[in-house]
Amino acid sequence: MIKLYLDEDVPEAIANALRLRGYDVVTVREAARRGMTDIDQLNYASSENRVILSFNVADFNKIHTDFIKKGLSHSGIILSKQLPIGAMVKALLKLLPDITPEKARNNVIWLSVTKP
Repeated sequence: MIKLYLDEDVPEAIANALRLRGYDVVTVREAARRGMTDIDQLNYASSENRVILSFNVADFNKIHTDFIKKGLSHSGIILSKQLPIGAMVKALLKLLPDITPEKARNNVIWLSVTKP
């Protein structure tokens, strides 16, 4: 099971909902890393073997591409557009059981939400 690190833009209620279902989740606030750059956040997540979850699609996509070009590695990035908390939790609960640390490493994973 992967461990998650939620970027500043992700509501903390998502962390709480995932924890209730047994996931290991840390938020930027809990890690006392508010205001750090996106690269710093990704490096921190990787140092803790955590996959970062963010709505900041454009920046993290670019950072991922730059990391790969430079031969740098990261523990993984899950990207999503901003969604209501319930929809996010539901989509994550569907996605997370299939993601291993090996699958996430150096990859961007797109969170998709299917309409009912």
